[in-house]
Amino acid sequence: MDTGVQSSAEWIAEGERYVMGTYKRFPLVLTEGAGMAVWDCEGREYLDFIGGIAVCSLGHSHPKVVEAIQKQAAKLTHVSNLYHIPPQIELARLLVENSFADKVFFCNSGAEANEGAIKLARKYGCDILGGKYEIITMENSFHGRTLATITATGQEKFRKGFEPLPDGFVYVPYNDLEAIEQAVSERTCAVMLEPIQAEGGVRVPDERYLKGVRKICDERNLLMILDEVQVGMGRTGKLFAYEHEGVSPDIMSLAKALGNGFPVGAMLATDRVASAFAPGNHASTFGGNPLAMAAGKAAFEVLTQEGVIEHGARVGLYLKKRLEELKSRHSCMLEVRGRGLIVGVEMDREVAETVNRCIDAGVLIGSAGTHVLRFLPPLIVEEHHVDRLITTLDKVLEAV
Repeated sequence: MDTGVQSSAEWIAEGERYVMGTYKRFPLVLTEGAGMAVWDCEGREYLDFIGGIAVCSLGHSHPKVVEAIQKQAAKLTHVSNLYHIPPQIELARLLVENSFADKVFFCNSGAEANEGAIKLARKYGCDILGGKYEIITMENSFHGRTLATITATGQEKFRKGFEPLPDGFVYVPYNDLEAIEQAVSERTCAVMLEPIQAEGGVRVPDERYLKGVRKICDERNLLMILDEVQVGMGRTGKLFAYEHEGVSPDIMSLAKALGNGFPVGAMLATDRVASAFAPGNHASTFGGNPLAMAAGKAAFEVLTQEGVIEHGARVGLYLKKRLEELKSRHSCMLEVRGRGLIVGVEMDREVAETVNRCIDAGVLIGSAGTHVLRFLPPLIVEEHHVDRLITTLDKVLEAV
């Protein structure tokens, strides 16, 4: 049915009427995208340096992903996981062959992947570790918005108002190995963390931190769970962020870029840990459906076979270099940090106005908390795109 809605103002009014207010949305109505660009409903173009929050790593509407979705949609969109699904098996094989893992569980989002990781760790703790259930997570972390994942998230603002929360989570400071050691008890079954805290302010831990966590887990017979929802799939310059330190987790969660915009989540584990799940212990109606798997397989193949990750790593260095140059001209910029193409700039002020003014100037950027600008462009970004970002940000900071 043609609603007659055309302008941004009309779409926004309709959205406020019919859609739950769970997001504080920008007054922007995006309707089309290609590569590094998106367009609003009135035809204005924007340079996208947030990429759907680390989702569209191949850029918007990548032709090979679009083609894969179209072909699969014409063939078979959904069957139950009661049956074997070839596209699911193919993507699982690709993930296993390119990671530490032996088995994959597919779902639809990062929160679901982390929910599955928490359940698997607890089931393993129950069956193999003699009833252990407690999971150590990090202060300032973010793992999703389901009841279990907001409880795992080490930020009180996400938990407030949803009590009583599930018990069995202990929070310690990020990047502090001694704090983890001290938090381990006779109830502990796992340590859960992000290789880089993304929503928590783009915080990169000290070198060898992950190795230290791995050592503690090995010595205390604990599982190591890595949440790579935002930093996995090439974002840091390697396929998975854990590769930078040469460690392997027992469980890992993925989503966001896995489908390049199509909803796909995955929870990966070793055979030793995955064997704790039996039929009926965990499931997802839509997880691993043929359409999502076709999108994921196409995205994975482009990402790993066409030099996209290596390109992103090179441009990531250029982005940090240009931001450091900008920092030398603007005292409000306190620190540039990140790895690959997840980059944050800590400011001496709240960043909401800066983000809004960049949008007004035709460049989409994000934030991580109140005082950190966050940049998560598609991995296909070029140096001339970075130059435009820097020019825009320079003018905005002069005016703010």
